[in-house]
Amino acid sequence: MTPEGTKHSAKDAVLVLEDGTLVCGMGFGAVKRISGEVVFNTGMVGYPESISDPSYAGQILVQTYPLIGNYGVTTKNLESDHPQIEGYVVHELCDVPSHWSSELTLDEWLEESRVPGISGVDTRFLTQTIRTKGTMLGILAVYEHGDEPDFEQLRKEAKIILDPNKRKLAYEVASKDAKLFDVGGDSTVVLVDCGVKASITRNLMNRGVNVLVVPPEKPAEEILAAEPSGVVFSNGPGDPAIYNEVIDTARSVVAAGVPVFGICLGCQVLALALGGKTYKLKFGHRGQNHPCVEANGKRCFITSQNHGFAVDADSLKGTGLEVTLINANDRTVEGVRHKSLPVFAVQFHPEASPGPNDTNYLFDAFMQETKKVKKHA
Repeated sequence: MTPEGTKHSAKDAVLVLEDGTLVCGMGFGAVKRISGEVVFNTGMVGYPESISDPSYAGQILVQTYPLIGNYGVTTKNLESDHPQIEGYVVHELCDVPSHWSSELTLDEWLEESRVPGISGVDTRFLTQTIRTKGTMLGILAVYEHGDEPDFEQLRKEAKIILDPNKRKLAYEVASKDAKLFDVGGDSTVVLVDCGVKASITRNLMNRGVNVLVVPPEKPAEEILAAEPSGVVFSNGPGDPAIYNEVIDTARSVVAAGVPVFGICLGCQVLALALGGKTYKLKFGHRGQNHPCVEANGKRCFITSQNHGFAVDADSLKGTGLEVTLINANDRTVEGVRHKSLPVFAVQFHPEASPGPNDTNYLFDAFMQETKKVKKHA
């Protein structure tokens, strides 16, 4: 029996993990075969924002919340102009959404965007598998009903998938050219785009500052030549340690004394730039309810997160950076700041979207730092 709000699919699908795990289900979105890193997100809402988040480049996203698509998709206020995920995995897909702003069903959006999806699978089982064994690579194939692929061949191929984190994914999804968002402000912040979410840009613009978005390979001397009141290093996908150009830029910008704010990948880049190290988490943090506590205080913030790498706390000795926030679940680093320079960063997403706005004040804190520079100019 088909659940209310769904319909029988004319497509079938299969997801195969590198450990041989194979699950079959109903296909939706594009008839296509892709590979990627299989990760899970525990959020209950915000699937359009997650799907359009460039930090998910190279990944097959498993949604742990059982019903997805129930409020459809609006193409306004997404985190980029198209889906960034490689593939999508849900338990139950709603084909009859109900929301005043809905323009498309999730199925229609992903089909238009050439992204394959699988529904009708046990996402709880998949999540438990990833939590136990760690993030794995996988193949997702959506095919017309009756065109069943060779499952054993897929199992063999899943063992030799190239890890997308070996590629410079941030450079693939980031801006190729500089773009100025002029709101008539009397100062300009440079935003180094490593796969930036649109909400970060909006949060800066809403505070009355012009935002110059630049590609990740933009040299520090060109950034500093713009005489910015501050520099933001954005979120983005992939292994931070391979982005040598961004790391070099961050090192030079910090040395110049310009206020710097790092978000997610930007946090990792700043740590690497100042001599710290990063490492890959077993299964990452992806969701909207991750508690972070002050390292030397009592306050706890509920945060939105999406990352698979983290900063090594022990490696920060001698870098000038100190830990400010810690994940309450696994004690990983969630925030750092420099002891003497106007530099700070967080591993989570203060812009949320989706998620709580507990830490949105960090944009105000950054703006205060930029005003100090202007005052002394």
